[in-house]
Amino acid sequence: MPVDSNYPPVEIPNVDIYTLMFDRPNKPFPDDHVLHVDAKTGRELTFSDVATRSKELGVGLKSLWGWRKGDVMAVLTLNNVESPILTWGVLWAGGVLSPANPGYTLDEFTYQLKNCEAKAITTQAEVLPLAKEAATRAGIPHDRILILGDKKVPGFKHISDLKNMSHREVKLMRRPKFEPAKDLAFLVYSSGTTGLPKGVMLSHRNIVANILQGASVEGQNLKPREDSLLAFLPFFHIYGLTCIMHVPFYLGIRVVIMERFDLEKFCQTVERHKISFVYVVPPVVLALAKHPIVSKYNLSTIRMMNSGAAPLTSEIQDAVYNRLGLKTKQGYGLSETSPTTHAQPWVDWKDKIGSVGPLLPNMTAKYVGEDGIEVPAGQTGELWLKGPNIMMGYWRNEEATRNCMTEDGYFKTGDVGHQDPDGNFYITDRVKELIKYKGFQVPPAELEGKIASHPKVNDVAVIGVWDETLHTELPRAYVVVTPGVKASPETAQEIIDFVMKSVAQHKRLRGGVRFVDAIPKSASGKILRRMLKEQAKAEMKKQGAKL
Repeated sequence: MPVDSNYPPVEIPNVDIYTLMFDRPNKPFPDDHVLHVDAKTGRELTFSDVATRSKELGVGLKSLWGWRKGDVMAVLTLNNVESPILTWGVLWAGGVLSPANPGYTLDEFTYQLKNCEAKAITTQAEVLPLAKEAATRAGIPHDRILILGDKKVPGFKHISDLKNMSHREVKLMRRPKFEPAKDLAFLVYSSGTTGLPKGVMLSHRNIVANILQGASVEGQNLKPREDSLLAFLPFFHIYGLTCIMHVPFYLGIRVVIMERFDLEKFCQTVERHKISFVYVVPPVVLALAKHPIVSKYNLSTIRMMNSGAAPLTSEIQDAVYNRLGLKTKQGYGLSETSPTTHAQPWVDWKDKIGSVGPLLPNMTAKYVGEDGIEVPAGQTGELWLKGPNIMMGYWRNEEATRNCMTEDGYFKTGDVGHQDPDGNFYITDRVKELIKYKGFQVPPAELEGKIASHPKVNDVAVIGVWDETLHTELPRAYVVVTPGVKASPETAQEIIDFVMKSVAQHKRLRGGVRFVDAIPKSASGKILRRMLKEQAKAEMKKQGAKL
């Protein structure tokens, strides 16, 4: 039987995102409450500052370019204290935001610009050359490029210039009428680990629902005048966009914004601003558990970390707690779910290690076997989800939408796991990433957690490599050794033996251990296994040539 959330349902008003954030009555904090802080400069913005600047930007877009409902603004920036102003300004004017990774290649960004049919681009001085060239390829005039951030660029308008645009026409001050369930708010692009990235269509209702779902759970432990949150996860990723930009602002939690992740700057910022809550990804938890530089700083103000975007194993959770006393709970979600669908309660962080927690309010879930039939509670299957935060579909891709959505509204996540008797969900791996050894399933994330707990391992990724002789996949580990450790055959064998003692026979590292300088990862911290698979093929081809 499908399972409904144990939480009481939250009421989801029929409003757009801007209205929810700025026009609600009885918010639990005053207009002069500081909500955003620039980690680098210390610049502070109050609720009133953000509300005023966002509306000015929206009016400026209408005045400057005749911005219309549905027009798409591509965003190519690192995190900035003005990123939320840009976001809510575009939404005020009825626009759609399509954030992109500033680390994209020219081809990657050009593809997104063309696919999302962007009308304009907001970027920063540091990545302006990429934005200009991609705009040229996509047919976007250069006078449709806005600059965000501390640096202004001659010949290009800065977002601060928009507040000086003429507001004399009353019609410019009017917002369009919204149909929250039908109107697009964000076009976020999937990581594209296989094939071209797909545009995920998220409506105003999707995001409004997820803000309220998340706030109802996290708001039980976070207080506006007591807590501070650190934002280093990229706002161009749905995790940062909803969980860090929107939910804390709605709750009135002060957010200190870092441009990007840097371990020492992270530690410095936590210490300086007395950060109490942090959204993280597994590689950050691993760094906090292992890196020697962390010992220089006092991180004791952190009351809780929430890890998402990829599975976090119990070994890493235990390691960071044993070293620093830092508690880490898990959550779960995807771009297609706006993103959060599960969140572990703070009180369960230790009792339910490895769980992503129960379903958020208004959600329904079930686990389904390879045959498409629902599996009994406790058995492993693919997670299917239903709720008001499930995407509208994939942009201009009806086939992909049909493949992942059922007629009765379930989204097929592609993630494997199970549910315990208490209603807690466990995610073990991606369906497509499971290694099949002689018919047995081997979850890479499980092996990665065990290997990462070895003192000589700094980082690790596990993939399946095909063996022609045995005609099956074999688990292989790609390892980054701890500084000072020699990447030798002896170290490799030590790791193989270490794993062999703690796993079932079919999960042993029969594909061996290979040493690398770094594990390839996406901006959200997900391991890019396809790159390692390509490397493995090259290694095997090279080995075959020597025979």
